Amino acid sequence: MISQLFIETSRLYLGLTFISISLVGLLVWLWWKTKIAYAPLKSLPSPPQHWLLGNIPQVLEAVKNKKFFQLLFDWSQEFGPMYVYWRGSPVLVLSQPKLIEQTIINGMKDGSLIRTEGVNAAWNDLSGPIMIGQQGNEWQWRRKAWNPEFSTKSLSKYIEIINQGCLQVIEDIKTSQSSKGVKVDPLFVELTMRIICFLVLGIRVDKKLSSPEGPSLNTDKVYEAMSVISYRFLRVVTGEKKWQKYLPTQSSRDYWSARQYLESFLGSRVDLALQLRDNPQEHLEGISSEFLDSMLVKIAAKEPKYDRESLMAETVELLLAGTDTTAHTLSFAMAELALNPRVFTEAQSIVNQVWPDDDVIDEEILKKLNYLRAVVKETLRLYSIASGSSPLEATRDTVIEGVKIPRGTIISWSILGAGRDSETYSEPDQFLPERWLEGNGSQSLPLIQFGSGYHRCLGEQLAMVESTMMLAKMLRYFNWDLVNGRSSVENLQQNLLIYPSDGMPLRFKLR
Repeated sequence: MISQLFIETSRLYLGLTFISISLVGLLVWLWWKTKIAYAPLKSLPSPPQHWLLGNIPQVLEAVKNKKFFQLLFDWSQEFGPMYVYWRGSPVLVLSQPKLIEQTIINGMKDGSLIRTEGVNAAWNDLSGPIMIGQQGNEWQWRRKAWNPEFSTKSLSKYIEIINQGCLQVIEDIKTSQSSKGVKVDPLFVELTMRIICFLVLGIRVDKKLSSPEGPSLNTDKVYEAMSVISYRFLRVVTGEKKWQKYLPTQSSRDYWSARQYLESFLGSRVDLALQLRDNPQEHLEGISSEFLDSMLVKIAAKEPKYDRESLMAETVELLLAGTDTTAHTLSFAMAELALNPRVFTEAQSIVNQVWPDDDVIDEEILKKLNYLRAVVKETLRLYSIASGSSPLEATRDTVIEGVKIPRGTIISWSILGAGRDSETYSEPDQFLPERWLEGNGSQSLPLIQFGSGYHRCLGEQLAMVESTMMLAKMLRYFNWDLVNGRSSVENLQQNLLIYPSDGMPLRFKLR
Protein backbone atom coordinates (compact mmCIF):
# COMPACT_ATOMS: atom_id res chain seq x y z
CA MET A 1 0.00 0.00 0.00
CA ILE A 2 2.88 2.33 0.79
CA SER A 3 4.42 1.39 -2.54
CA GLN A 4 1.19 2.23 -4.36
CA LEU A 5 1.01 5.60 -2.57
CA PHE A 6 4.60 6.30 -3.56
CA ILE A 7 3.84 5.50 -7.18
CA GLU A 8 0.77 7.77 -7.22
CA THR A 9 2.69 10.58 -5.55
CA SER A 10 5.50 10.20 -8.06
CA ARG A 11 3.05 10.34 -10.94
CA LEU A 12 1.45 13.48 -9.51
CA TYR A 13 4.86 15.06 -9.03
CA LEU A 14 5.92 14.17 -12.56
CA GLY A 15 2.64 15.50 -13.92
CA LEU A 16 3.00 18.80 -12.09
CA THR A 17 6.61 19.04 -13.18
CA PHE A 18 5.61 18.46 -16.80
CA ILE A 19 2.88 21.11 -16.57
CA SER A 20 5.30 23.58 -14.97
CA ILE A 21 7.95 22.97 -17.60
CA SER A 22 5.33 23.32 -20.33
CA LEU A 23 4.07 26.61 -18.90
CA VAL A 24 7.59 27.97 -18.58
CA GLY A 25 8.29 26.84 -22.12
CA LEU A 26 5.12 28.52 -23.38
CA LEU A 27 5.98 31.76 -21.59
CA VAL A 28 9.51 31.69 -22.98
CA TRP A 29 8.15 31.01 -26.46
CA LEU A 30 5.65 33.88 -26.18
CA TRP A 31 8.39 36.17 -24.86
CA TRP A 32 10.68 35.20 -27.73
CA LYS A 33 7.90 35.58 -30.31
CA THR A 34 7.03 39.03 -28.94
CA LYS A 35 10.69 40.03 -28.91
CA ILE A 36 11.11 39.01 -32.55
CA ALA A 37 7.83 40.66 -33.61
CA TYR A 38 8.70 43.99 -32.02
CA ALA A 39 12.42 43.91 -32.83
CA PRO A 40 12.18 46.86 -35.30
CA LEU A 41 11.10 49.13 -32.44
CA LYS A 42 14.32 48.45 -30.56
CA SER A 43 16.04 50.97 -32.83
CA LEU A 44 13.92 53.77 -31.33
CA PRO A 45 14.87 55.58 -28.12
CA SER A 46 13.15 54.35 -24.96
CA PRO A 47 13.05 55.31 -21.27
CA PRO A 48 15.00 53.09 -18.83
CA GLN A 49 12.99 49.96 -18.02
CA HIS A 50 12.50 47.55 -15.15
CA TRP A 51 13.97 44.19 -16.18
CA LEU A 52 10.57 42.45 -15.87
CA LEU A 53 7.88 45.14 -15.81
CA GLY A 54 9.23 47.48 -18.46
CA ASN A 55 7.94 51.04 -17.90
CA ILE A 56 4.78 49.99 -16.06
CA PRO A 57 6.04 51.24 -12.64
CA GLN A 58 6.73 54.76 -13.99
CA VAL A 59 3.36 54.89 -15.75
CA LEU A 60 1.37 53.71 -12.72
CA GLU A 61 3.21 56.12 -10.43
CA ALA A 62 2.53 59.01 -12.80
CA VAL A 63 -1.19 58.14 -13.01
CA LYS A 64 -1.39 57.87 -9.23
CA ASN A 65 0.20 61.31 -8.85
CA LYS A 66 -1.93 62.71 -11.69
CA LYS A 67 1.14 63.44 -13.81
CA PHE A 68 0.79 60.96 -16.69
CA PHE A 69 0.74 63.53 -19.50
CA GLN A 70 3.65 65.31 -17.84
CA LEU A 71 5.57 62.03 -17.93
CA LEU A 72 4.94 61.66 -21.68
CA PHE A 73 6.01 65.28 -22.16
CA ASP A 74 9.21 64.79 -20.16
CA TRP A 75 10.05 61.68 -22.16
CA SER A 76 9.35 63.59 -25.39
CA GLN A 77 11.77 66.32 -24.34
CA GLU A 78 14.42 63.71 -23.54
CA PHE A 79 13.95 61.16 -26.33
CA GLY A 80 12.66 63.25 -29.22
CA PRO A 81 9.55 63.26 -31.43
CA MET A 82 9.28 59.47 -31.71
CA TYR A 83 10.04 57.03 -28.91
CA VAL A 84 8.77 53.79 -27.37
CA TYR A 85 7.86 52.84 -23.84
CA TRP A 86 7.00 49.30 -22.78
CA ARG A 87 4.10 48.03 -20.71
CA GLY A 88 4.37 44.40 -21.76
CA SER A 89 3.66 45.39 -25.36
CA PRO A 90 5.19 48.54 -26.88
CA VAL A 91 3.58 51.98 -27.02
CA LEU A 92 4.94 54.24 -29.75
CA VAL A 93 4.67 57.92 -28.74
CA LEU A 94 4.73 60.75 -31.29
CA SER A 95 5.27 64.38 -30.30
CA GLN A 96 5.59 66.35 -33.54
CA PRO A 97 2.38 68.04 -34.78
CA LYS A 98 2.55 67.26 -38.48
CA LEU A 99 3.71 63.72 -37.81
CA ILE A 100 0.80 63.15 -35.42
CA GLU A 101 -1.72 64.67 -37.82
CA GLN A 102 -0.41 62.77 -40.83
CA THR A 103 -0.27 59.47 -38.94
CA ILE A 104 -3.80 59.75 -37.56
CA ILE A 105 -5.46 60.93 -40.77
CA ASN A 106 -3.70 58.52 -43.11
CA GLY A 107 -3.82 55.57 -40.75
CA MET A 108 -7.51 55.83 -39.99
CA LYS A 109 -8.32 56.55 -43.64
CA ASP A 110 -6.60 53.42 -45.00
CA GLY A 111 -7.57 51.25 -42.04
CA SER A 112 -4.01 50.57 -40.86
CA LEU A 113 -4.77 52.25 -37.55
CA ILE A 114 -7.88 51.84 -35.43
CA ARG A 115 -8.87 52.82 -31.95
CA THR A 116 -7.91 50.06 -29.58
CA GLU A 117 -10.60 47.79 -28.19
CA GLY A 118 -9.32 48.46 -24.70
CA VAL A 119 -9.68 52.23 -25.02
CA ASN A 120 -13.11 51.95 -26.64
CA ALA A 121 -14.19 49.63 -23.84
CA ALA A 122 -12.89 52.12 -21.26
CA TRP A 123 -14.85 54.97 -22.87
CA ASN A 124 -18.00 52.88 -23.08
CA ASP A 125 -17.60 51.85 -19.46
CA LEU A 126 -17.81 55.41 -18.18
CA SER A 127 -21.59 55.20 -17.98
CA GLY A 128 -22.62 53.29 -21.12
CA PRO A 129 -21.94 53.26 -24.89
CA ILE A 130 -20.87 56.69 -26.18
CA MET A 131 -19.81 58.23 -29.48
CA ILE A 132 -16.09 58.42 -28.73
CA GLY A 133 -16.09 54.72 -27.86
CA GLN A 134 -17.54 53.62 -31.20
CA GLN A 135 -16.11 52.84 -34.64
CA GLY A 136 -17.46 52.40 -38.16
CA ASN A 137 -21.22 52.66 -38.61
CA GLU A 138 -21.88 52.85 -34.88
CA TRP A 139 -19.77 56.00 -34.69
CA GLN A 140 -21.06 57.47 -37.95
CA TRP A 141 -24.76 57.59 -37.12
CA ARG A 142 -24.06 59.16 -33.75
CA ARG A 143 -21.74 61.78 -35.21
CA LYS A 144 -24.21 62.51 -38.03
CA ALA A 145 -26.96 63.12 -35.49
CA TRP A 146 -24.98 65.59 -33.37
CA ASN A 147 -22.93 67.41 -36.04
CA PRO A 148 -25.66 69.89 -37.10
CA GLU A 149 -26.30 70.91 -33.50
CA PHE A 150 -22.69 72.07 -33.04
CA SER A 151 -22.29 73.78 -36.43
CA THR A 152 -21.46 77.48 -36.61
CA LYS A 153 -24.94 78.22 -37.97
CA SER A 154 -26.72 76.43 -35.12
CA LEU A 155 -24.51 77.94 -32.42
CA SER A 156 -25.11 81.49 -33.67
CA LYS A 157 -28.55 81.52 -32.06
CA TYR A 158 -26.97 80.80 -28.66
CA ILE A 159 -24.65 83.83 -28.63
CA GLU A 160 -27.06 85.72 -26.38
CA ILE A 161 -27.08 82.80 -23.91
CA ILE A 162 -23.27 82.61 -23.89
CA ASN A 163 -23.20 86.36 -23.39
CA GLN A 164 -25.51 85.96 -20.38
CA GLY A 165 -23.27 83.33 -18.83
CA CYS A 166 -20.18 85.49 -19.30
CA LEU A 167 -21.87 88.47 -17.63
CA GLN A 168 -22.61 86.27 -14.60
CA VAL A 169 -18.87 85.57 -14.30
CA ILE A 170 -18.15 89.29 -14.45
CA GLU A 171 -20.63 89.95 -11.63
CA ASP A 172 -19.18 87.08 -9.56
CA ILE A 173 -15.71 88.60 -9.88
CA LYS A 174 -16.95 92.04 -8.88
CA THR A 175 -18.59 90.66 -5.73
CA SER A 176 -15.85 88.13 -4.86
CA GLN A 177 -12.81 90.37 -5.17
CA SER A 178 -10.51 90.30 -2.14
CA SER A 179 -6.87 90.82 -1.21
CA LYS A 180 -6.30 87.11 -1.92
CA GLY A 181 -7.72 87.48 -5.41
CA VAL A 182 -10.34 85.37 -7.14
CA LYS A 183 -9.83 81.79 -8.29
CA VAL A 184 -11.10 82.01 -11.84
CA ASP A 185 -10.85 78.34 -12.82
CA PRO A 186 -13.93 77.33 -10.76
CA LEU A 187 -15.82 80.31 -12.21
CA PHE A 188 -14.99 79.21 -15.75
CA VAL A 189 -15.98 75.63 -14.93
CA GLU A 190 -19.38 76.91 -13.79
CA LEU A 191 -19.68 79.07 -16.91
CA THR A 192 -18.96 76.27 -19.38
CA MET A 193 -21.05 73.74 -17.47
CA ARG A 194 -24.06 76.05 -17.40
CA ILE A 195 -23.75 76.71 -21.13
CA ILE A 196 -23.39 73.05 -22.13
CA CYS A 197 -26.25 72.13 -19.79
CA PHE A 198 -28.42 74.77 -21.45
CA LEU A 199 -27.57 73.52 -24.93
CA VAL A 200 -27.95 69.83 -24.21
CA LEU A 201 -30.49 69.75 -21.37
CA GLY A 202 -32.35 73.04 -21.61
CA ILE A 203 -31.35 74.06 -18.06
CA ARG A 204 -31.51 77.85 -17.76
CA VAL A 205 -28.14 79.60 -17.58
CA ASP A 206 -29.32 82.06 -14.92
CA LYS A 207 -28.42 80.32 -11.65
CA LYS A 208 -31.35 82.03 -9.92
CA LEU A 209 -33.89 80.28 -12.16
CA SER A 210 -34.93 76.63 -11.85
CA SER A 211 -35.91 74.23 -14.61
CA PRO A 212 -39.07 72.15 -14.11
CA GLU A 213 -37.86 69.04 -15.97
CA GLY A 214 -35.55 67.76 -13.24
CA PRO A 215 -33.24 68.57 -10.33
CA SER A 216 -31.49 71.93 -10.25
CA LEU A 217 -27.94 72.13 -11.56
CA ASN A 218 -25.47 71.93 -8.67
CA THR A 219 -22.26 72.65 -10.55
CA ASP A 220 -19.97 71.56 -7.70
CA LYS A 221 -21.60 68.16 -7.29
CA VAL A 222 -21.92 67.47 -11.01
CA TYR A 223 -18.30 68.48 -11.54
CA GLU A 224 -17.10 66.26 -8.70
CA ALA A 225 -19.01 63.28 -10.10
CA MET A 226 -17.63 63.83 -13.60
CA SER A 227 -14.09 64.13 -12.22
CA VAL A 228 -14.39 60.78 -10.46
CA ILE A 229 -15.64 59.07 -13.61
CA SER A 230 -13.05 60.61 -15.92
CA TYR A 231 -10.18 59.76 -13.57
CA ARG A 232 -11.33 56.15 -13.54
CA PHE A 233 -11.15 56.14 -17.34
CA LEU A 234 -7.52 57.26 -17.18
CA ARG A 235 -6.69 54.48 -14.73
CA VAL A 236 -8.36 51.86 -16.91
CA VAL A 237 -6.71 53.01 -20.12
CA THR A 238 -3.29 52.87 -18.46
CA GLY A 239 -3.66 49.42 -16.95
CA GLU A 240 -6.42 49.06 -14.35
CA LYS A 241 -8.88 46.25 -15.13
CA LYS A 242 -12.53 47.09 -15.69
CA TRP A 243 -13.68 44.50 -13.15
CA GLN A 244 -11.81 46.34 -10.38
CA LYS A 245 -14.74 48.73 -10.08
CA TYR A 246 -16.58 45.90 -8.31
CA LEU A 247 -13.93 45.56 -5.58
CA PRO A 248 -14.73 46.99 -2.11
CA THR A 249 -12.27 49.87 -2.45
CA GLN A 250 -12.72 53.59 -1.89
CA SER A 251 -12.17 54.36 -5.58
CA SER A 252 -14.91 51.86 -6.51
CA ARG A 253 -17.32 53.32 -3.99
CA ASP A 254 -16.57 56.82 -5.32
CA TYR A 255 -17.19 55.63 -8.88
CA TRP A 256 -20.59 54.07 -8.15
CA SER A 257 -21.60 57.05 -6.05
CA ALA A 258 -20.74 59.36 -8.96
CA ARG A 259 -22.69 57.18 -11.40
CA GLN A 260 -25.70 57.22 -9.09
CA TYR A 261 -25.59 60.99 -8.70
CA LEU A 262 -25.41 61.62 -12.45
CA GLU A 263 -28.28 59.16 -12.95
CA SER A 264 -30.43 61.12 -10.49
CA PHE A 265 -29.51 64.42 -12.16
CA LEU A 266 -30.07 63.32 -15.76
CA GLY A 267 -32.61 60.51 -15.54
CA SER A 268 -35.86 62.46 -15.48
CA ARG A 269 -34.73 64.68 -18.39
CA VAL A 270 -33.66 61.74 -20.56
CA ASP A 271 -36.92 59.92 -19.77
CA LEU A 272 -38.96 62.98 -20.67
CA ALA A 273 -37.10 63.44 -23.97
CA LEU A 274 -37.86 59.82 -24.90
CA GLN A 275 -41.52 60.25 -23.91
CA LEU A 276 -41.77 63.29 -26.15
CA ARG A 277 -40.31 61.24 -29.00
CA ASP A 278 -42.87 58.47 -28.55
CA ASN A 279 -45.81 60.80 -27.90
CA PRO A 280 -44.92 64.22 -29.35
CA GLN A 281 -48.33 65.75 -28.67
CA GLU A 282 -48.44 64.76 -25.01
CA HIS A 283 -46.59 65.83 -21.86
CA LEU A 284 -46.25 69.44 -23.05
CA GLU A 285 -47.91 71.03 -20.05
CA GLY A 286 -45.40 72.48 -17.60
CA ILE A 287 -42.40 71.85 -19.85
CA SER A 288 -40.15 74.83 -20.49
CA SER A 289 -39.45 76.14 -23.99
CA GLU A 290 -35.72 75.79 -23.23
CA PHE A 291 -36.10 72.05 -22.73
CA LEU A 292 -38.25 71.61 -25.83
CA ASP A 293 -35.54 73.36 -27.85
CA SER A 294 -32.67 71.43 -26.23
CA MET A 295 -30.32 69.13 -28.12
CA LEU A 296 -31.47 66.23 -25.97
CA VAL A 297 -35.06 66.52 -27.22
CA LYS A 298 -33.98 67.13 -30.83
CA ILE A 299 -31.60 64.17 -30.92
CA ALA A 300 -34.07 61.83 -29.24
CA ALA A 301 -36.70 62.84 -31.79
CA LYS A 302 -34.62 62.39 -34.92
CA GLU A 303 -32.47 59.38 -33.99
CA PRO A 304 -34.55 56.37 -32.91
CA LYS A 305 -31.44 54.23 -32.40
CA TYR A 306 -30.80 56.06 -29.14
CA ASP A 307 -32.33 54.29 -26.15
CA ARG A 308 -32.26 55.33 -22.51
CA GLU A 309 -28.85 53.83 -21.72
CA SER A 310 -27.03 55.22 -24.74
CA LEU A 311 -28.72 58.64 -24.57
CA MET A 312 -27.89 58.92 -20.88
CA ALA A 313 -24.27 57.98 -21.55
CA GLU A 314 -23.99 60.37 -24.50
CA THR A 315 -25.24 63.20 -22.33
CA VAL A 316 -22.57 62.44 -19.71
CA GLU A 317 -19.96 62.45 -22.50
CA LEU A 318 -21.06 65.87 -23.76
CA LEU A 319 -21.05 67.37 -20.27
CA LEU A 320 -17.53 66.01 -19.73
CA ALA A 321 -16.26 67.26 -23.09
CA GLY A 322 -17.99 70.63 -22.91
CA THR A 323 -16.91 71.75 -19.45
CA ASP A 324 -13.27 71.24 -18.40
CA THR A 325 -11.61 71.74 -21.76
CA THR A 326 -12.78 75.30 -22.38
CA ALA A 327 -12.72 76.30 -18.70
CA HIS A 328 -9.07 75.38 -18.14
CA THR A 329 -8.05 76.90 -21.47
CA LEU A 330 -9.61 80.19 -20.33
CA SER A 331 -7.70 80.03 -17.05
CA PHE A 332 -4.36 79.55 -18.80
CA ALA A 333 -5.19 82.29 -21.32
CA MET A 334 -5.89 84.73 -18.49
CA ALA A 335 -2.58 83.77 -16.89
CA GLU A 336 -0.57 84.22 -20.08
CA LEU A 337 -2.15 87.61 -20.70
CA ALA A 338 -1.06 88.65 -17.21
CA LEU A 339 2.46 87.33 -17.82
CA ASN A 340 2.77 89.07 -21.19
CA PRO A 341 1.97 92.81 -20.90
CA ARG A 342 2.58 93.43 -24.62
CA VAL A 343 -0.04 90.85 -25.59
CA PHE A 344 -2.41 92.09 -22.88
CA THR A 345 -2.20 95.67 -24.15
CA GLU A 346 -2.71 94.62 -27.78
CA ALA A 347 -5.70 92.43 -26.94
CA GLN A 348 -7.33 95.10 -24.78
CA SER A 349 -6.80 97.75 -27.45
CA ILE A 350 -8.54 95.60 -30.08
CA VAL A 351 -11.50 94.97 -27.77
CA ASN A 352 -11.83 98.71 -27.15
CA GLN A 353 -11.80 99.38 -30.91
CA VAL A 354 -14.40 96.87 -32.08
CA TRP A 355 -16.82 96.71 -29.14
CA PRO A 356 -19.33 99.55 -28.74
CA ASP A 357 -20.28 100.87 -25.33
CA ASP A 358 -22.79 98.21 -24.25
CA ASP A 359 -22.78 94.75 -22.68
CA VAL A 360 -23.73 92.65 -25.70
CA ILE A 361 -21.27 91.03 -28.11
CA ASP A 362 -22.94 89.97 -31.34
CA GLU A 363 -21.73 87.93 -34.32
CA GLU A 364 -20.30 90.94 -36.13
CA ILE A 365 -18.14 91.89 -33.17
CA LEU A 366 -16.99 88.30 -32.70
CA LYS A 367 -15.79 88.20 -36.31
CA LYS A 368 -13.49 91.15 -35.60
CA LEU A 369 -11.80 89.52 -32.60
CA ASN A 370 -9.24 87.51 -34.58
CA TYR A 371 -6.48 88.47 -32.17
CA LEU A 372 -8.39 86.98 -29.23
CA ARG A 373 -8.93 83.77 -31.19
CA ALA A 374 -5.18 83.74 -31.78
CA VAL A 375 -4.68 84.11 -28.01
CA VAL A 376 -6.88 81.05 -27.48
CA LYS A 377 -4.98 79.01 -30.09
CA GLU A 378 -1.63 79.97 -28.61
CA THR A 379 -2.92 78.97 -25.17
CA LEU A 380 -4.00 75.60 -26.55
CA ARG A 381 -0.56 75.13 -28.09
CA LEU A 382 1.24 75.67 -24.78
CA TYR A 383 -1.34 74.06 -22.49
CA SER A 384 -2.87 71.16 -24.36
CA ILE A 385 -5.70 70.50 -21.91
CA ALA A 386 -6.50 67.13 -23.48
CA SER A 387 -3.02 65.83 -24.17
CA GLY A 388 -3.82 62.50 -25.82
CA SER A 389 -6.06 59.81 -24.32
CA SER A 390 -7.34 57.76 -27.27
CA PRO A 391 -4.38 55.83 -28.70
CA LEU A 392 -4.57 53.81 -31.89
CA GLU A 393 -3.49 50.27 -32.73
CA ALA A 394 -1.75 49.10 -35.89
CA THR A 395 -3.93 46.51 -37.64
CA ARG A 396 -1.05 45.50 -39.91
CA ASP A 397 2.63 46.22 -40.33
CA THR A 398 3.04 49.84 -41.32
CA VAL A 399 5.80 52.41 -41.69
CA ILE A 400 6.08 55.72 -39.83
CA GLU A 401 9.01 58.01 -40.58
CA GLY A 402 10.88 55.16 -42.19
CA VAL A 403 10.50 52.85 -39.20
CA LYS A 404 8.62 49.58 -39.55
CA ILE A 405 5.83 49.50 -36.99
CA PRO A 406 4.71 45.92 -36.33
CA ARG A 407 1.08 44.89 -36.26
CA GLY A 408 -0.39 45.23 -32.77
CA THR A 409 1.75 48.22 -31.75
CA ILE A 410 -0.12 50.87 -29.77
CA ILE A 411 0.43 54.38 -31.14
CA SER A 412 -0.09 57.32 -28.82
CA TRP A 413 1.05 60.94 -28.74
CA SER A 414 2.04 63.77 -26.44
CA ILE A 415 0.14 66.88 -27.45
CA LEU A 416 2.04 68.78 -24.76
CA GLY A 417 5.27 67.74 -26.42
CA ALA A 418 3.91 68.57 -29.87
CA GLY A 419 2.99 72.08 -28.75
CA ARG A 420 6.61 72.77 -27.83
CA ASP A 421 8.11 71.32 -31.01
CA SER A 422 10.82 73.73 -32.18
CA GLU A 423 10.77 72.47 -35.78
CA THR A 424 7.11 73.47 -36.10
CA TYR A 425 6.87 76.56 -33.91
CA SER A 426 9.56 79.23 -33.79
CA GLU A 427 10.39 80.27 -30.22
CA PRO A 428 8.13 77.49 -28.89
CA ASP A 429 8.40 78.57 -25.24
CA GLN A 430 7.21 82.11 -25.98
CA PHE A 431 3.57 83.21 -25.93
CA LEU A 432 3.16 84.67 -29.41
CA PRO A 433 -0.48 84.84 -30.59
CA GLU A 434 0.66 86.62 -33.77
CA ARG A 435 1.84 83.32 -35.20
CA TRP A 436 -1.83 82.35 -35.70
CA LEU A 437 -2.88 85.51 -37.55
CA GLU A 438 -3.55 85.40 -41.26
CA GLY A 439 -0.51 86.49 -43.25
CA ASN A 440 1.97 85.20 -40.68
CA GLY A 441 2.08 81.67 -42.02
CA SER A 442 -0.76 80.52 -39.81
CA GLN A 443 -2.26 78.36 -42.54
CA SER A 444 0.76 76.08 -42.44
CA LEU A 445 0.65 75.69 -38.65
CA PRO A 446 -1.22 72.62 -37.41
CA LEU A 447 -3.62 73.05 -34.50
CA ILE A 448 -4.07 69.46 -33.39
CA GLN A 449 -5.39 70.19 -29.91
CA PHE A 450 -8.93 69.64 -31.23
CA GLY A 451 -7.90 66.32 -32.77
CA SER A 452 -7.45 65.33 -36.40
CA GLY A 453 -9.36 63.69 -39.19
CA TYR A 454 -12.84 62.25 -38.85
CA HIS A 455 -12.78 62.42 -35.07
CA ARG A 456 -11.94 66.12 -34.75
CA CYS A 457 -13.64 67.67 -31.73
CA LEU A 458 -17.39 68.07 -32.14
CA GLY A 459 -17.48 71.18 -29.93
CA GLU A 460 -14.56 73.11 -31.47
CA GLN A 461 -16.73 76.01 -32.65
CA LEU A 462 -18.53 76.27 -29.32
CA ALA A 463 -15.22 76.35 -27.44
CA MET A 464 -13.88 79.15 -29.62
CA VAL A 465 -17.03 81.27 -29.24
CA GLU A 466 -17.12 80.82 -25.44
CA SER A 467 -13.41 81.55 -25.03
CA THR A 468 -13.35 84.58 -27.32
CA MET A 469 -16.42 86.17 -25.75
CA MET A 470 -15.27 85.57 -22.17
CA LEU A 471 -11.80 86.99 -22.82
CA ALA A 472 -13.30 90.05 -24.54
CA LYS A 473 -15.50 90.78 -21.54
CA MET A 474 -12.63 90.29 -19.10
CA LEU A 475 -10.46 92.71 -21.06
CA ARG A 476 -13.31 95.22 -21.30
CA TYR A 477 -14.07 95.29 -17.58
CA PHE A 478 -10.78 94.50 -15.81
CA ASN A 479 -7.05 94.66 -15.59
CA TRP A 480 -5.47 91.81 -13.60
CA ASP A 481 -2.33 90.11 -12.36
CA LEU A 482 -1.48 86.65 -11.04
CA VAL A 483 -1.55 86.23 -7.27
CA ASN A 484 0.94 83.33 -7.35
CA GLY A 485 2.95 84.49 -10.35
CA ARG A 486 4.36 82.01 -12.83
CA SER A 487 3.89 79.08 -10.44
CA SER A 488 0.21 79.05 -11.46
CA VAL A 489 1.18 77.87 -14.95
CA GLU A 490 4.04 75.65 -13.83
CA ASN A 491 2.46 73.66 -10.98
CA LEU A 492 -0.17 71.80 -12.94
CA GLN A 493 -2.42 68.90 -12.05
CA GLN A 494 -3.98 66.26 -14.23
CA ASN A 495 -7.09 64.15 -14.07
CA LEU A 496 -8.11 63.13 -17.56
CA LEU A 497 -7.28 66.73 -18.48
CA ILE A 498 -4.64 69.24 -17.40
CA TYR A 499 -5.63 72.07 -15.08
CA PRO A 500 -4.05 74.65 -12.71
CA SER A 501 -3.45 73.19 -9.26
CA ASP A 502 -4.15 76.47 -7.45
CA GLY A 503 -7.41 77.31 -9.24
CA MET A 504 -5.66 80.25 -10.98
CA PRO A 505 -6.15 83.08 -8.44
CA LEU A 506 -6.09 86.52 -10.08
CA ARG A 507 -6.13 89.98 -8.55
CA PHE A 508 -8.54 92.18 -10.49
CA LYS A 509 -8.79 95.95 -10.88
CA LEU A 510 -12.02 97.32 -12.30
CA ARG A 511 -11.42 99.58 -15.31
